[in-house]
Amino acid sequence: MTALAPPGIRFHHGSLVIPAGAVHTTPLGYDRDSVPVGAPLPLAASAELVHRLSGCGEIVVAFEGKLGDTLLALSGVSAVLDWLRLRSVRVSLRAAGPYAGLIARTGLLTQPQATTPNGWRVVIGDRTGIEAHGSEAAVSLVLDPAAPPCWSSDGRAHPDLPARHYLALERRLGIRLPGTAPFAPTVATGPNELVEELRSVGWLGGLTIAATSWPERKDYTAQRYIAFAEHVAEAQQAQARLLLIGGKPGDSLRIMAEAPRRHVQALHIDGMPADHLAVLFPHCHLIVGNDTGLTHLAAMARGGREGGGPPVIGLYARHSHSKWRTGQPHHHAVATNLSDRMHQGDLCPVRDAIAPDTDVHMDAFPPAMLAQVGRDLLNEVGR
Repeated sequence: MTALAPPGIRFHHGSLVIPAGAVHTTPLGYDRDSVPVGAPLPLAASAELVHRLSGCGEIVVAFEGKLGDTLLALSGVSAVLDWLRLRSVRVSLRAAGPYAGLIARTGLLTQPQATTPNGWRVVIGDRTGIEAHGSEAAVSLVLDPAAPPCWSSDGRAHPDLPARHYLALERRLGIRLPGTAPFAPTVATGPNELVEELRSVGWLGGLTIAATSWPERKDYTAQRYIAFAEHVAEAQQAQARLLLIGGKPGDSLRIMAEAPRRHVQALHIDGMPADHLAVLFPHCHLIVGNDTGLTHLAAMARGGREGGGPPVIGLYARHSHSKWRTGQPHHHAVATNLSDRMHQGDLCPVRDAIAPDTDVHMDAFPPAMLAQVGRDLLNEVGR
């Protein structure tokens, strides 16, 4: 990577393996690579959890909180389902809540199911989802992003949340599960009328860049994204289409085009449902965004040629750039020194009430520097 970042800003490639000694970690307690899949771990399993899951007949996946927390926690659902398959326990599976359609796209709920629920009910989700759907459950598994530590095993750190959730449940269930890094499930694409309409009017032709943002928090601003796209397009000697994607789930869909610029034509897309965006993102060549759910979704959405996805650049000003990523090798980070320190110490400025020593905002990332990162990643894909 040839990008020259200003002082205090670093690029972190998604394929980089982080040594256990470089960051604050909790030892997993066993050499994972040396334990065969399905073999007992050299740790005591949670006897009550194993007992309840062994007798369950129905699993409800219920998330109702933040999109990003939900996506990064789905590996925990995957761990439970992997354990049930190894134990040959058949259950009835369903998703509930606002993300049910999106969860269905991950393929997590397609394993052979019991025809009729016959046993206990288990609910897996966030606290809000379990409060809504867990009143009659024999056990509720809360997948809280603040709970699992940064694990280390085989000399390697596993800092991303999907790895944390999966390995935490592997330890509690007491057998080596089949999952390997990256632990985050992917979100499959499919036909979508709105995406096809965008394609028919030329918005998905040529160099297509998507930018994700949540205007109320961590906003990089449309102006900076347009400047970023201008630099990329000029270097690529192309006319770019920039999709400015924002809005909260539940907002009404709004699409508005800006007047064309020299190298960029921008289209604002606000309030587009997440399952529609999962289809749209793989049609892009490059995606950049703040560290919120839309950016995580972009990294997990897979489609197009050979099921691949475009490079995704997350912008991290305050939170750990390694924890709040999907672990996918094409999900990269540009981060401040504060974000690096949160990463190294496995800290959270909110959970641990760490006030920044300086005012750190999204304007720490100059568009020209980000564009150099984007150009290098596009060239990397093209090789």
